[in-house]
Order: sequence, then structure tokens, then C-alpha cells
Amino acid sequence: MANTIPQMFLERVATYPKLPAQYSKDANGEFRASSYSSLLGDIEAFAAGLLELGLVRGERVGLIADNRREWLIADLAILGLGAADVPRGCDATEQEIRYILGFSECRLAVLENEKQLGKIAAHKAAMPGLGLAILMDPSSPVPKAEAEAAGLRVLGFDEACALGAARLAARLASGRPSEYVDAVAAGRRDELATIIYTSGTTGEPKGVCLSHGNFLHQTDFLPTVLHVMPGHVFLSVLPVWHSFERVVQYIILTCGAGVAYSKPIGSVMLADMQALRPQWLTSVPRIWESVMDGVYRTLKSQSGLKKALFAFFVGIGESYSYFRDHLLGRIPHFVPRMRLAEILWSVLPFVLIAPLRALGGIAVFKTVKNKLGGRFVAGISGGGALPPAVDRFFGAIGILILEGYGLTETAPVIGVRLQDRPVIGTVGPAIRGTELKIVDELGERLPLGSKGLIMVRGPSVMLGYYKRPDLTAKVLGEDGWLDTGDLGMLTARGELRITGRAKDTIVLRGGENVEPAPIEQKLAESDYVRQAVVLGQDQKYLAALIIPDQDAVLAWAQENAIPIVDYEGLLQQPEVVELIAYEVNELVNARNGFKSFERIFRFALLSAPFEVGRELSAKQEIKRHAIVEIYHKEVRKLFE
Repeated sequence: MANTIPQMFLERVATYPKLPAQYSKDANGEFRASSYSSLLGDIEAFAAGLLELGLVRGERVGLIADNRREWLIADLAILGLGAADVPRGCDATEQEIRYILGFSECRLAVLENEKQLGKIAAHKAAMPGLGLAILMDPSSPVPKAEAEAAGLRVLGFDEACALGAARLAARLASGRPSEYVDAVAAGRRDELATIIYTSGTTGEPKGVCLSHGNFLHQTDFLPTVLHVMPGHVFLSVLPVWHSFERVVQYIILTCGAGVAYSKPIGSVMLADMQALRPQWLTSVPRIWESVMDGVYRTLKSQSGLKKALFAFFVGIGESYSYFRDHLLGRIPHFVPRMRLAEILWSVLPFVLIAPLRALGGIAVFKTVKNKLGGRFVAGISGGGALPPAVDRFFGAIGILILEGYGLTETAPVIGVRLQDRPVIGTVGPAIRGTELKIVDELGERLPLGSKGLIMVRGPSVMLGYYKRPDLTAKVLGEDGWLDTGDLGMLTARGELRITGRAKDTIVLRGGENVEPAPIEQKLAESDYVRQAVVLGQDQKYLAALIIPDQDAVLAWAQENAIPIVDYEGLLQQPEVVELIAYEVNELVNARNGFKSFERIFRFALLSAPFEVGRELSAKQEIKRHAIVEIYHKEVRKLFE
């Protein structure tokens, strides 16, 4: 059994040498495949180049780049040589890069392009140990004079590979295996693989130290519950530097599948799905939501009959899914239930609805599935809670979405819905070898069906925070239990339902505790609301910052003859404010299960969407502390 990620990769190269491992676009925008054996050749050359440049086992190497084929080459080369990479995306600020490379004491950094080099050169004094930068993008001019003036030696990625190719050729000519293969063989399961810095949603980033064993706990188990076959294609759209997309790429390699690099932009992603016809897509909830919204936007231009038919069959699909899930035991049970009674109650409605659902699949839903390429097996959603409305929509039209849950600190998967028996409304059971418990404020274990703090223990739990034993001790006990900071409850069969974020809990002045996420998800079900953030810590009532759906609001204004000078001005019109107020009151009320203190009493409309790196983290999670700071004037007015 492999003890490191590169050892696992070498095993797969031996098994699937000719299968495509990567799909990347050429200069004409066409996808080109490279095989497992070809990928190994590229890795060996780059690894030999790193050795020629003085890399030694145990070093830490910066890796600042977005999704592209060179990322995986660099990652596997660095890990195979016994070093650890320190990754980040190109949206990182100069301050973030300065902090993570300086704090991690990186001597070498692999960068995507000249822009990332500029971020480093501007703060070189704060990174005194950094002396070498390798640029991936061959189209970027290398500002060697400027970099050298700052104390940096700069090489292109191809130059590093050329250095390695000469060294590798000499080695192979002597009849010996490459130095990379020898170095990989010496790897240990407990060896540090990476330091991933948290996105800083709650303050200063912390460097999460993950070992090869942390990742291998995922790759050893997840292929047994996700039926990924050799030759399958995954579309990669999430930031690869983050642990979710990263472990997905390792799972792809484990299964002999291939990864295709795309973008989380609807038009690009859907075009790439048409071109490649992938079987799998991993994404965050917001992207699944955008796919659903795109379907409904397309419908708006269709005839009234087509819209009515679609709405009818979606309703049929939801009813079909509801009774099917009861019939097959896919409903979360928090107390033991009589399965026979559940089966008898659901079987007749299921049988009656099934023919209409089949007709809808042929007449309506097939078109949507074809937009995903026609070979789609399942999507995997992580990085945040999947809104129930989105979950129901994809279930209705017959597209399987498997919601998972995890943390960077757990490499990251803790649980995921099982492909053979996905229990809706949960993130599935804990993966094999991982323990879960729900505890109260005193740390006492709660019974099944009780809401409390989620604790996790197992082989995927991090080594600790880099050079911060004080912060490690706050979340990781000596007994190995990690405090996730999330709230949840366990079903009678061990599936986990996430109910909120302990750190996001709003405490009103009256002492009421409010979880903002369910309210925000409910508000986002409105056609006129793109996103909402609920506020109210230490206040008498709840308020919200709301970003309307611009297209929907503009269309509504035109239909109702509301004067439009500019969009910002439109949002101040009393009619638009009244429209949003109506939507808020219709969605968040007692009829929908909300308590009186959970209602939104005031709101402000924002014209610009939230941006990654500003209000959103790289995972597109809301940075609540940043929003309160950025919109402090609007927030103050809400509670005046």
C-alpha cells in the first residue's frame, strides 16, 4: 500500500500508463489530453530541475497559481522529493503572499505569472529567505532586472524543466532510475505534505499542516463510495490550492480518471462540459445555484406553455423524489421508525407518479442533462451548505448531487452522501475510520437527534497549525478530538446534518440564538434576491444586507413601467424596496417555520455583488467580519 501521494501516483502510472490524466487547453482553446506516463515524464523533469536548483527534503516551497496542468506537475514533484508545498491562488493579496511565504520560511516559490512575481518583489524584505522564483506562464515576460534588484533569481518553468531534463538524461543513461523515483520510495505516511493557510474569514490566516497520511485516508476510502471508473473525466473549476479540490485531484489519480481544467464561469464551464462530456463535477453550492438560475433564466424567454410544462414537471419530479426517498429509506431519521409503515405509505404514490416523471425526463429534463454533456454521473458539492431549494431542483430533474462536509483541518472530507444511498438533507455518514460526536457547551456527548457542536477524530485530522501550538491547542485536544466549530446532529443511522456554524451564531439582546444560514438560504429562494447576509449580533432585532438579482429587478421594473435612470437609483425607488420587502416577508415567517425573533425587520439593498478576496473567501464563503467592516455605514443605519 502506498504511504505517500506520489507513491500512489507511481502505482497508477504502472497500471494505466496510456489513459488520459490531464486535459488542458492549447493556444486555440481546444482541449489536449496527456497520459499518465506523459505526466510522470513531466514531473520527473521538473523534479530533477528542482534538485539541480538545490531543493532538499523537508523544505517548504511556495506554490502560487490557479488551476492548470503545471500545478499538478509542481505539486507531485515537490511532494515526491520529500518537500512540502505552501499553496495559494492568484487572487491572493500582496499581504497574504508576504505573510504565508515569509512565515513558512520558503526559499523557493513556483508562481503562475509575472503578476504574482510582482507581489513578491514588492515585499521581498519581509521574505528574506526567498531567493528563487519559477514562473509557469511562458507568455509572461520575466522582469529579471527588477527581480534581481530585489534579490530574486527568476526562471521560467520550461527553463527549470530543461535543467532537469539534462540531469535526468544523465541519470537514466547510467541505467539507474530517476532521482524522483528513488526519493518517492523514501517517503513516509506521516511526512508533511502541505501547509494550507485558511482563508482568514475570522482573522489572521492559520497554516494547516497536513501529512500524506491525512490525504491518503480520503483516497483510500472515497473511491469505494464514489463509483469513479478508469477513464472518467472530472471538470475542475474550484481553486486547486484549497484542500477540497486538491483531494479531488488525488482521488482522480487514485481511480485512473482524468482532470480537465475549466473556469467557474457559467458560459465557459457549460461550453467545456459540452466539449468534454465529463462524468463528474465538484463545486461549491453557489455554482450549482447558478446552474439552476441559468435554467430558469433561459425559460423566461420561452413561451408560456413551455414555462408551464417545465414548472409542472419540476413539481412532479419533486413529488417523485419525495416518495422515492421515503420508499428507499433515504430520509433522515432522528428517532427509530417503522420502515414497513413508511414503505406501505409511500409505494402507491410513487407508482402513480413514476410514469409522469418518466415523461418529464424525456420531454423536458433531457435538454438540461444534455447541457452537462450527456454522460454526467454525479456532482459533488462542498465548501458550504447546499440550499434545500437547489437540492430539490436537481433531485427533481434527475441529476445526482452528493453533498459533502469537511474542513481544511481534516484534509478535508469528514462525510459525504453515499452514491448508492444518498440521504437527502444530510452530508452522509462519516467516512470509514473517522469518528463523529455531538457535544454540548460543556463537552458532554449528546444523544442522537440532539443539536450540538460537531467533534471529529480520525486519520485525516491535521498535524496542527504551523508554528502555532497555542492555536492548535484551542481546537485539537490531546485525545485527538477536533472542534469543528460547526453545529449539527446525527441521525439514527449515523448520517450527519449540518445545522449552523457555532461562530456564526447571532445572539440578540434578548438572549435568543439565531443561526443566520437557514434564513439567508431562504431569502435566496426569491427570484429577486441573489444573496443576503443576516446581521444582528447584540442588537434587538435582525437585519439584512441584500444583493438583488439585477436582471430580475430590471425586468420587473420594465414590466411595471418603473423609471430607470441607473441601477443604483432604481434600487432606491419605493416600488423596488416594497417588492423586496414583500419577498422577505413572504419567505421568512411563521408559516415557513421561522420564529418571531428570526424575522428580518430592516434591510439595505446593495448594487454590487460580493467579490472573492473582499467579502468572500476563496471558497466563496461569506467573510462576515469583513462585510461588517466594509459596509459599516449601511450596518449602522440598519440598527439606528
